[in-house]
Amino acid sequence: MLTKKQLDLLEFIHKRVQRDGVPPSFDEMKDALDLRSKSGIHRLITALEERGFIRRLAHRARAIEIVKLPESMGGAPTSGFQPRVIDGPHPSPAQPANISPDEVQLFARELPVMGKIAAGVPIEAISHVDHHVAVPGQMLSSGGSHYALEVKGDSMIEAGINDGDVVIIRESSTADNGDIVVALVEDQEATLKRFHHNGTSIALEAANPAYETRVFPEDKVKVQGKLVGLIRTY
Repeated sequence: MLTKKQLDLLEFIHKRVQRDGVPPSFDEMKDALDLRSKSGIHRLITALEERGFIRRLAHRARAIEIVKLPESMGGAPTSGFQPRVIDGPHPSPAQPANISPDEVQLFARELPVMGKIAAGVPIEAISHVDHHVAVPGQMLSSGGSHYALEVKGDSMIEAGINDGDVVIIRESSTADNGDIVVALVEDQEATLKRFHHNGTSIALEAANPAYETRVFPEDKVKVQGKLVGLIRTY
């Protein structure tokens, strides 16, 4: 069931798409619903997407697509649970042009999945793009490049990171104590661990008591990036 504001916004978007072939801008939606800020529009759009009425796309400006309409607007009746499916992989899309900072949050971005990362004993260094994954724009921190890695192992389970999860990493060569980082050990092995720098040593700490903290001379460990998000598939 939709609230009146959600229904009003869906109807406005539908009419504009029917008339112009493209959805309205944030400003147009805000004015049409007589809202004070575009953040209210963002919440309404998120609610419509969660209920399966719209889909947000990454390859065009104002990337909103009507998926279905409620019966009150002439849509087909629905019953029961309908899962949302994200197909992949897709080629990396171009950055949409002429959008406001508020609208940027609506867009998913395609990130390269650079193979697997060990959350356990370190595995071979990451050196290739395996495939791509779509990541919500609001998950990515501002500034810097990002990439994704598939987790292999259970050493970070107490930090909420499970085997098979996809972690989102912001490229960085530095980290603060307590950060979860991708660390390259002796230029050969990559691992996902909590970072601690103490004097001339670096400790890579697991989040599972079954794994010991590993300590290396600081010149044997290179930080490759910091964890900023996680995607889990059920």
